[in-house]
Order: sequence, then C-alpha cells, then structure tokens
Amino acid sequence: MGTLPLWADALVAFLLVVGTAFALVGAIGLVRLSDFLKRLHGPTKATTMGVGCALLASLVWFLADSGTPHGREFLIALFLFLTAPVASHLMIVGAMRIDETARPPGESR
Repeated sequence: MGTLPLWADALVAFLLVVGTAFALVGAIGLVRLSDFLKRLHGPTKATTMGVGCALLASLVWFLADSGTPHGREFLIALFLFLTAPVASHLMIVGAMRIDETARPPGESR
C-alpha cells in the first residue's frame, strides 16, 4: 500500500467530510424533530447519503491504490439501499397501526 496521488487524497477527504455532514444532519434530525414519523424521516435519508459518501470514498481509495475496483463497496451499497427503505416503511406501517392519529387523512385501514 503506497501513497495515493494528491487528487485521490483530496477526493477521499471531501467525500468523508460530506458523508460526516450528512450523518450529523441525520443525528440532529433524530434529536430535534417532534414525532416518530418525522424522526424516522431525517436519519433514514441523511444517514443513507452519509454512508453512500463513505462507500464512495472507500471505492476511490482502493481504486487509486490498486487500480482495480473491489466488489465490497457495491455489495454494501446494494444492501444498504435495498434494506433501509424497506425497514423504514415497515416501521411507519407499524406506527400507523399502533397510533391512528399518525395515519394521513382520508386513508382507511
């Protein structure tokens, strides 16, 4: 593992900072928003983008270092982008079954 070119270091650093900012926004949304549905929305969107930026940074790092892409980042991203929306949807459906006031107006059970 040698030293990376300056452009790769800068891109990796930028992606990690952007990913950290997204994760921070998601954490602030989790703490500051008022009810369950709002609290669920903030972290699922922002944290998914934060992890996506971290995965891109990892992809750039290994591509610049070895010259060949690794499949790990693609598999992690695929798993993340498939499971995060499904998990949040299931939590929303569960919340609407428990609390009838969480259901949008005009929607029947």
